[in-house]
Amino acid sequence: MSLQNYRLINIDRLDPESSANFDVSTLSAAVNPVSSADVQSLAGQVRQLLRGGDSEGALQGALENAPYGGDEKGKADEFIFLGAMQEVHLATVMEVLQSIKQSEMSPMLTRIYQSEGGTELLDVLMKYLYKGMSHSSQPSSASASKSISPQPTGFSQMHSRSGGEGGGAAMSVLLSWHEKLVEIAGPGSIIRVMTDRRIV
Repeated sequence: MSLQNYRLINIDRLDPESSANFDVSTLSAAVNPVSSADVQSLAGQVRQLLRGGDSEGALQGALENAPYGGDEKGKADEFIFLGAMQEVHLATVMEVLQSIKQSEMSPMLTRIYQSEGGTELLDVLMKYLYKGMSHSSQPSSASASKSISPQPTGFSQMHSRSGGEGGGAAMSVLLSWHEKLVEIAGPGSIIRVMTDRRIV
């Protein structure tokens, strides 16, 4: 007779309906793989729309194509690659947000909200606002710009075009967008963003 301490047996592993046997990968939505060329191409298209004066089209284009999944080989490489792509896309979204006047925010958000899929687009915008706030609140802006790949324009996309305003002005812009977004979409947008497992 073997001596076995039955108090050390994990009985949850033996129960098929236990939460310990639940596959957490089913909680995440399936995402389409995105390549770095796609992200760079989208950034170019968004900048082209901005230069053409279509800031609403640029914002919608950036929000509709948020990179959630990478297409590189290997899990560790994929995670690093995905993070770099998301940083580049964050810089693109920040450039769009900083180019829109404060008087244009509410009407633009209302039109996006009333369009098909508008709630999801505003939720993605809320994700980018929170991610931008987390980057703007870092103590050193040099450490934030190291994680972003160089832009062909020659200036950092995380800061304003003048370059002298620093993180305070960027945070002010993000807070203005957050205020207008909560007015239009309501506090439910915050809850949906906090519970969504897909990150930007």
